[in-house]
Amino acid sequence: MDFLKAYVRQQRKGILVFCLFCAIFFCVFALYGLPLGAVLYPAVLCGLLGGIFLFFDYRQAKAHHERLLELQQMSAELIDSFPPSRRIESGDYARLVRLLTEQQKKLTDSMNLKYREMIDYYTLWAHQIKTPIASMRLHLQNEDTALSRAVSEDLFRIEQYVEMVLCYLRLDGESTDYVFGKYDLDAVIKACVKKFAGQFARRKLRLEYEPVHYKVLTDEKWLQFVLEQILSNAIKYTEKGTVSISMETPGILCVRDTGMGIAPEDLPRIFEKGYTGCNGRVDKKASGIGLYLCRRICDNLNHTITVESVPDEGTRVYLGLEDQSKR
Repeated sequence: MDFLKAYVRQQRKGILVFCLFCAIFFCVFALYGLPLGAVLYPAVLCGLLGGIFLFFDYRQAKAHHERLLELQQMSAELIDSFPPSRRIESGDYARLVRLLTEQQKKLTDSMNLKYREMIDYYTLWAHQIKTPIASMRLHLQNEDTALSRAVSEDLFRIEQYVEMVLCYLRLDGESTDYVFGKYDLDAVIKACVKKFAGQFARRKLRLEYEPVHYKVLTDEKWLQFVLEQILSNAIKYTEKGTVSISMETPGILCVRDTGMGIAPEDLPRIFEKGYTGCNGRVDKKASGIGLYLCRRICDNLNHTITVESVPDEGTRVYLGLEDQSKR
């Protein structure tokens, strides 16, 4: 009905011109005293023929309109042909749109090529930088001084940042390396804790952890990255006290700390990319990427991550590790 109204509005000039011509003929015949039937019958006949013409023209216009609606649902890359144009200006518009579409395709292909080249370069760089990092760590193993311990801690942070870069690149890559299986959660937790053992000792933080005896369907490497980010934040923002790891309920792992906590106004935005909040403004080195990556990875692993916090009392991070598809 909407298209019919639009079509009538489009054809109103032709209809008005036809009615005007009929009115002129009626007036001329009336002025000369000629029979009005001589103009009435041709007018009715022309009206019928015009109605038939408008009917078939309406059908063609409607089919043309429906085809264009179908093309609107497609991306520019998939539009390869337009319906044949019935008017000169429509053909001009179709050629213009086709030209713009081709230019967009070329621009998109060029941008995609540059993006892939950039991703390949930074991925290669991230892998290459691991070699000097490993070499420096080997050199530091033979020393046990305050300086070597401080350098080792800085080197550990560099390794974390490199892993974060690789994770960021892989998340938006065309292919993923997820390997799902049933893994022992305690093995994953112990591997993470072992990496941070030196930082726990240097900061004199107490770790509370007892085996959770839980099997989780996940990707071991990506889940370990998430746990490492959570532990890293817990250690970074806890000057003294305790970091605990426990299974709150079956399938809900909790990492709790007694650190500075998170401001209530920051909690709704901590998973946004680049958002650092009040704590990030205190720690000038915060990037606001860690928790964003954790949320993205948890979504891909079909896990959940939520955070509760009270300023100056501590933070609790909950990982929902149950298979969400069975709920």
